[in-house]
Formats: sequence, C-alpha cells, structure tokens
Amino acid sequence: MRAEALDPVLLRTFASVAELGSFTAAAGALGYTQSAVSRQVRTLEEACGVELFARGARGVRATPAGEYLLPHARALLERYADTARALESLRQADAGMLRLGAFSTANAVLVPRALTRFGERHPGVEIRLREGLTERLLPALDAGELDLAVVSTHKYKIASADLVVLGDDPLLVALPRGHRLARRRTVPLAELADESWIVADDEAAVAALHARCAPAGFVPQTRLRVAEWTSKLGLVSAGFGVTFVPALAVGGVREDVALKPLSVADAQAQPRRTVYAAVARHARRAPAVTAFLDDLRAASADLLV
Repeated sequence: MRAEALDPVLLRTFASVAELGSFTAAAGALGYTQSAVSRQVRTLEEACGVELFARGARGVRATPAGEYLLPHARALLERYADTARALESLRQADAGMLRLGAFSTANAVLVPRALTRFGERHPGVEIRLREGLTERLLPALDAGELDLAVVSTHKYKIASADLVVLGDDPLLVALPRGHRLARRRTVPLAELADESWIVADDEAAVAALHARCAPAGFVPQTRLRVAEWTSKLGLVSAGFGVTFVPALAVGGVREDVALKPLSVADAQAQPRRTVYAAVARHARRAPAVTAFLDDLRAASADLLV
C-alpha cells in the first residue's frame, strides 16, 4: 500500500486502542463514540489486509501484526506532531529563513538596526542578506530569489512585488569637521565653488554632480574620483575635499565629518531619493516578512525623512 494512504486519524485511533486495550476507553480518550472507533479500526485493518486486534469479552489485544505496526504508527504520529510544531513556528516567525536584499548605503545603518530588532524577537529565523543595486535586486525579487528588498527610487517595473514607502533619504554635503562652513546650519552651494569635489569615476555620476552645481553658477573640480562612501568620507575627514552623500551612508555615526543640508535656495541640488521595502508576491503573507517590515518601519522613522 502507498504511504500516503495511511490516514493519521486512523493511526491515532489504532494506537489509542492498543495502549488502552479497549474500544470504549479509546472512544472516551479521543472524544468519539465506540462505534466510530470500531469503524476506524476496521477501516485500517481493511487497508492493511490483516487483523490488528483480537476481540474478546474482556477487551481487545493487539495481534502480532498489530504489535508490529504499533511502533511505526507511534513514530509516524510523532512526525506529524513535529510537522505541526514546525508549521506553528513558521506562523509565529520563530523558525524558517528570511532572504533579504538591500542597496549598499541601506546596509550601513538602516538594515542592521532593523535586523537587530528583528533578531531580538525572532532569534530562530535564519537571515540571508544580499547587497546590490536596486536595478539588480528587483529582478531577483521578481524571480523569487529574495523575499524582501530595500530599494531606492528606480525605473524598473515591478511585476511581482508590493512597495512599502519607508521614507526619503536626503542628499547632504559632507565637509571636514574643521571646514569654515561646518558650523552653519545649512550650506549655500555657491560657497563651495572653489572646493575639490569627490565623486565616483563614472560619467553618469560626474554629469549628475555638474547638473547639481550648474544652478549655483559653477563647474565643480573633480580631481578626486572614488566610488565607495567609506573612501569618500575618509578623504573628506582628511581635508581633501567635499562630496554629496546620502544621509543613510553615514547615519550620524561619524564624528570627523560634518553633514549639512543645502540652503533652501539650492533645493534643486538637494534631491531626496525615496526608500522602499519591496515585498515579493510569494512572501506577502509570510510572518517573518511581515515582522521584519515592522522593524524596518521603526528603524526608518529614526533615519529617514
């Protein structure tokens, strides 16, 4: 007979009768009528093709076939119980896996803070994290390789995910702590015309910087070309220049760099990229994803506008 033909209800009734030695006692323990217990045992015997109990005036006793089946039935019932407990753990986000993606600056502070909160409440969930550009994370999400991704303003058409707005990440000017403008509340962009600007060695990045500085009437000097935020901020702190940096790239943790918003007159040069949590279609109702979203929102409230 096929294993899937074994009904756990029948096995549970069989085990109860074998352990209690009585159809009547098993019926009371399981909440069935005696006739229902007798019918279930008979159904199992027909499926097995053997008698499992010897019926007598003083009760029932397992036959050799019944004694042989009993430990297997108990083991299978325990596996069913283990499976039920595992499913409950998944439902409570106490087990399983959460596959995350995030762009690099989100991984500086935002994602670690959210993961810390999540780990304190759901230590049994395994976390897998992938870092990448939004343009790469969203296709991975769409393909089912990720459950959730922290992404920014994008042009990719999302077909299989919901977007949850976490907030806006403002673009700030990073200055050396001893810079003449470091004590200002806001910085006029025109006053940075003679500074050396640190920018990624990328045509699009340089063009974007030129576009931001053009309304202030100058072409930025871009002799220092580095891509990583840590490298940019290291050069800024050492006094080699200034740079634009998303607020998430620093998260307020550096003391050797002053981060300043541009003055109101320079609003065009200070765009805000929107940060989202993109949830894959298959994970919309996943308890671990829902719980992590709550932690992302809480962390975003402290870091995003």
